[in-house]
Amino acid sequence: MVLSGFFSGWESFFQLIGVLLIFLFVLAITYVTTKWIGQYQQGLMQNKNIQVVETFRVSNNKFIQIIQVGKKYLVISVCKDVVNILTELAEEELVWKPSQEENRGVKVNESFQDVLSRLKDKIPRK
Repeated sequence: MVLSGFFSGWESFFQLIGVLLIFLFVLAITYVTTKWIGQYQQGLMQNKNIQVVETFRVSNNKFIQIIQVGKKYLVISVCKDVVNILTELAEEELVWKPSQEENRGVKVNESFQDVLSRLKDKIPRK
């Protein structure tokens, strides 16, 4: 009687370990798949001749966008089913403002280790 309780406790323990291993395996597969899809999408978006420079929301489904097509800048209106060219802009007409990341002193391609070391330097030591 005592031995059957002893073995059922170990059985439960091994079942828990098995479930944890399966969970970790699923997490690892999800991580690898997400990284692969992200790199694939990034590869599709690079070296293209069309780039969205800025977007302004007019209403729920209406936007005004500045896009760069080759070396030209176009202002377009994007609605639910229609895209219209409003005007063409010269590069001199654009006002380039720093992004929020640049305003806060954050580098766009900075690694997590760099950010962590910079934050550690700001913590006062006793």
